[in-house]
Amino acid sequence: MANVVRVAAVIPAFREGAEIARVVSAVKAYLPMVLVVDDCSPDDTSAQAQSAGALVLRHEINRGKGAAIKTAFKKLTEMGYTHGITLDGDGQHDPEQIPLFLEALQEDAVSLVVGNRFSNPRGMPLVRRLVNASMSWLISRICRTSIPDSQCGFRAMAVDNPAVLQAKSDHYDYETEVLILTARAKGKIRSVPVKTIYRDEVSKIRPVRDTVRFFKLLWRV
Repeated sequence: MANVVRVAAVIPAFREGAEIARVVSAVKAYLPMVLVVDDCSPDDTSAQAQSAGALVLRHEINRGKGAAIKTAFKKLTEMGYTHGITLDGDGQHDPEQIPLFLEALQEDAVSLVVGNRFSNPRGMPLVRRLVNASMSWLISRICRTSIPDSQCGFRAMAVDNPAVLQAKSDHYDYETEVLILTARAKGKIRSVPVKTIYRDEVSKIRPVRDTVRFFKLLWRV
C-alpha cells in the first residue's frame, strides 16, 4: 500500500524577481502548494511569487538559504504537510522531475531524497563538476552511505526528519549539515537522477566565504 504523503514545494528566494513567477507557475502543475520564503530581497520577488499563486513568507533581514528553508518547514509543520520538495528560485531545477521525488517518497521511511545531477552532468561547468564530485565523495564517507551529489539543492525532505530544523547552519552549508545529521540518526537517504538547467545566471555562492563555512561545519559536527 502506498504511503500517504502531503507534499508542498519550498522555494527559498533572494533577488529572484525576474524568474520566480515562471518557476512558481511551472511547479504548480505538479504541486498545488508552493511556499516561497523571500529572504529580504530588495526587488519584487515577493510580489512576483504571489502573483503566480505562491504562499509567501518574508524575512525582514537577510538570513541565508538554510534559514529560509527552516522557516518554510516550520510553516509546513503548522499546515499539516508531511514533506517539502526544495527547488531554487532561479529556474535551475526542472519542475518536470518533481514526480521522481514523489515516487521515491512512496518507499517506506525515507527521510531525504537528493537529486543527482551526475546522472546527466551535460552542461555543468567543469570546475563546478569537479568541486561537487570531490565534496560528494567526502560527504559520502562522513555519512557512510553513497550520496552522488551532496550539493544538489533539489531534494525532498520529510517534515518529521529532526535534522531539518535541528541543523544550526543558516547558509549554503545547511544542506550538507542536514545530510550528515540525517545519516547519523540512521535516516534513509535516497537519490534520484535530475538534470540542472544552466543559463547565464550568477551564482550566489561566495567561494571563499562558503568554503570556510563548509570546513567549519565539518569541524563542528
